[in-house]
Amino acid sequence: MTATASGALSLAVGLLVLAAKFWAYRLTGSVALYSDALESVVNVAGAAAAFLALRISAAPPDRNHPYGHTKAEYLSAGFEGGLIAVAAVLILYEAIGRLFSPGPLPRLTEGIALSAASTVVNAALGAYLLAQARKESSPALSADGIHLWTDVVTSLGMVLGLGLAKLTGLWLLDPLLGLLLAGNILWAGYRLVRDSLSGLIDEGLSPDIISEIEAALAKEGPSFAEVRRLRSRRAGRTVFVEFALVVPGSLPVREAHQLCDRMEEAVQRTVPQASVTVHVEPAEKGEEVRIADAGKPLAPRG
Repeated sequence: MTATASGALSLAVGLLVLAAKFWAYRLTGSVALYSDALESVVNVAGAAAAFLALRISAAPPDRNHPYGHTKAEYLSAGFEGGLIAVAAVLILYEAIGRLFSPGPLPRLTEGIALSAASTVVNAALGAYLLAQARKESSPALSADGIHLWTDVVTSLGMVLGLGLAKLTGLWLLDPLLGLLLAGNILWAGYRLVRDSLSGLIDEGLSPDIISEIEAALAKEGPSFAEVRRLRSRRAGRTVFVEFALVVPGSLPVREAHQLCDRMEEAVQRTVPQASVTVHVEPAEKGEEVRIADAGKPLAPRG
């Protein structure tokens, strides 16, 4: 299934779960179930934003966007993080008000059952979306999957807490659970916004992956060439890698081109989704002898 189709599935399932959770809240009047339902509103809004972003990011490069549209996915992740913050504020408002007037909750068993069933559905969908996010290298699907798993964890805690309140009559647990849920989803929103901003400001690949690229280039490159100024950046599902390749000035253009192809393939074996740019530079006077006489494979330098 494509990333866009996965986004559409997330949106459809999110609407069903939202209906079930609001039904549970209406049956019981529970602050904790209200919190759970509000988080599902965010899930649906986030899924809709992710679906739109995935459709935009799937568009091929054009004259105005020669590097493609993949950064649209980061906007989706940031939007979802902002929605989470709004939901948390609404939950805090409701929970603080109920702290001073806790009371028995009607039809709580039915409400808990609805919430538990919705949690199972969200767990299955979240696992699927995270698997697809890894496969497609999609920030939007990753954000959606992380948020769903956050929802699963908080919902499980809420179900257990409400069950305890029903058994013991400690109805103060209901608003307290709402407060805990608000804090948890605020933390999830912060992480989503942080990750989105890191992508928008062209965060590079991790040091471990850069080391793997350097090793691949060293293995592929001949002794008469040297890699310099190796850089990388992410843009949604696409990774851009660029470096300068210093070769003797006497090397024929055709051979330099063939060498560049080999080096690009070496990078793409390490990072399959990479778009690689190689800038060929002639060695300065005196460098040709040093590079050619090195007698060892290419030694990349960042």
